[in-house]
Amino acid sequence: MGKRRKARESTLQILFQLEFNDSDAEKAFRQYWKDKKATKEVKDYCRWLIKGITSHQESIDRSIQSVSKRWRLSRMPVVDRNILRMAVFELLYEEDVAPAIIINEAIEISKKFSGEQAAMFINGVLDTLRKNANEEKESVRDKEND
Repeated sequence: MGKRRKARESTLQILFQLEFNDSDAEKAFRQYWKDKKATKEVKDYCRWLIKGITSHQESIDRSIQSVSKRWRLSRMPVVDRNILRMAVFELLYEEDVAPAIIINEAIEISKKFSGEQAAMFINGVLDTLRKNANEEKESVRDKEND
């Protein structure tokens, strides 16, 4: 398993824990890694994801909700909701990884932790968000060229 995949799967587990506990993100991070071994790179990427997702959760959730009209975020399974949060954060803030790779990672993680139906749902949401972002960028460029 790659380092970023390990970091993403760990992030998912920490986000899941945060859904049910009142602890802060840093405390949950430290508790999770207390008895686990991983490279510094894995832990650093995981910490970056956790901090970013929790810092930008409101806007991330609005983005997800904007394209999942039939599914309120609160009604989504906890695992699926947090996979989406993680992927949306990466789509918005990760500059070194192509959107297709981020989406593929989210799909593979959802297959492992949630199932095939979840993977299709997550793919649909993320692909729509990616397309909307591309269309918005093109619209801005068109207006600038006018």
